[in-house]
Amino acid sequence: MSCRLLTLCQYETNKLVRINSVRLGSLKWTLNVVILMFICIMMLWNKQYQELDPVVSSVTAKLKGVALTQVPGLGDVVWDVVDYSGPAQEKNSFFVVTNVIITKNQKQGKCAEVPREDKVCRMDNDCTKGAWDQHSHGVQTGACVKFDGRRKTCEVSAWCPVETRSKPPRPALLAAAENFTVLVKNNIRFPAFNYVSLRRNILPQMNDAYLRGCHRGDDALCPIFRLGDIVHQAREDFAVLAVEGGVIGIQINWDCNLDRLMERCLPKYSFRRLDEKESNRTLYPGLNFRFARYHSENGVEMRTLYKAFGIRFDVMVFGKAGKFSFIQLVVYIGSTLSYYALTTIFIDWLIGTSCYKMEARQNYSERKVESVQDKQQCILSVSFVDEDQLRLVRKSRKKSLQNVKPLSVLPRKENNGSHLRAMLELPKQGSTPKLTPVNGHGSKPLPQPRPGGPAWCLCGGCSSTPLHQEELCCRRSRGPCITSSPLFHPLVLSRPLLEALLRYRHPLGDPAGSTDALRHCAYEQYIAWRLGVPPADSHPVVPRCCVDKIRAEFPSLDGDYQGFKPR
Repeated sequence: MSCRLLTLCQYETNKLVRINSVRLGSLKWTLNVVILMFICIMMLWNKQYQELDPVVSSVTAKLKGVALTQVPGLGDVVWDVVDYSGPAQEKNSFFVVTNVIITKNQKQGKCAEVPREDKVCRMDNDCTKGAWDQHSHGVQTGACVKFDGRRKTCEVSAWCPVETRSKPPRPALLAAAENFTVLVKNNIRFPAFNYVSLRRNILPQMNDAYLRGCHRGDDALCPIFRLGDIVHQAREDFAVLAVEGGVIGIQINWDCNLDRLMERCLPKYSFRRLDEKESNRTLYPGLNFRFARYHSENGVEMRTLYKAFGIRFDVMVFGKAGKFSFIQLVVYIGSTLSYYALTTIFIDWLIGTSCYKMEARQNYSERKVESVQDKQQCILSVSFVDEDQLRLVRKSRKKSLQNVKPLSVLPRKENNGSHLRAMLELPKQGSTPKLTPVNGHGSKPLPQPRPGGPAWCLCGGCSSTPLHQEELCCRRSRGPCITSSPLFHPLVLSRPLLEALLRYRHPLGDPAGSTDALRHCAYEQYIAWRLGVPPADSHPVVPRCCVDKIRAEFPSLDGDYQGFKPR
């Protein structure tokens, strides 16, 4: 239990690799400065150091304007604000009548229904008493009566005569509404900052004289709007829109900065159409509603029915206020620190490209990354005498090691210490050794495989083995065996050299050394000579021809060999 508690008092940190390079150092600081400038610009541009609060608002509107129209059947009619401003259909909206269909002098009674396919009749049996639907103007009486000289329809109890026209007049009767004006009053506040004193779009410096003379074309803050200008800035034609009506949005955006030295809180207006304007794309286009004006004649209640088409203006208020917050500043700085990882990612990628030599890339990779292989996998290091590379292959139980495809091919890393000891020993062996000439460059013919030798052997010096991981020749293509090289004996089989190496490792041990120790030291000498320093977590493999030579030179006393046992 105490050991577990002690682990809580430990601190772990990442391992860093420092590369002394003027080029990489300059690139690192250049990228860091660029990232810092980007972070600062975005912080100031988007005000990421501020705490934000959405706007809370209320809207009222006041219409002004008078129009004189010629209405068929009624003559000249004057329309003032009471006549053309219908009831508000939604919060923060107002409606302006631009066109009408008038059915005058209606009274309660019985009359023929407007002809439609399901309302045309020939006799009373075609009409059902008490029937009605959503398109009816009244309730059927069960009688079939004449509508005009050619058609007969079912009689209904309704306000008669019923409304017969469905298409609005063109041009619109109240096209003069284009010159009407509206005063939009918008009050806002921001409770989160105790900014509870009301601020309006009618600014303190705007007096009565200013409001009477301001114009949107000259002053973007003027709260009085001409209806025609609103529709025009919404990219619509008022004359076309007025026929069937529609919905226009008045957007007020408050982007407020409540910091003391930079306080600014002014509205910004924009306009757009909110409904579908193409009549052929939608069913029941435009916007309309019905209302009536009642009167009595000779004690009979009568009414004039108006089907009003018009434009509804929806005032939509958006906005937010920002104020400096130390907490938001710290959060923003913390969230942007990860951007500096882009410098490391870019430089690591740059080192891995062809901009750097393979030796530099390998050296950096070995120092930065420590590879750990899965215990279930066995990675073997293989080197051939006719190749100047090192192959990493995976152990296979079905194929000979000679035929396994490599996982990767790496440059061979020399073991300088072993070569130095070998060079000190070579002068004792006599004259300088000479390599055996290869076929095509000398007179000595290529050795032929021994009769009955394994198929995977290409040098003619390998014996058969029951283990696939031991089926490895010293060559990748047919040619002389490495054991025939004059360097093989002095570097691998020289007893004085091997005894010197063993004495170097164990100064107080037997100078002669045991046969097993000499044999294992010979294996290590071959690995240092031909494989150099194998990659970490890989097991070097000695070719079968070399194993046979080493075992023949340093045999086991009991004739028992452990064989190849990779980690």
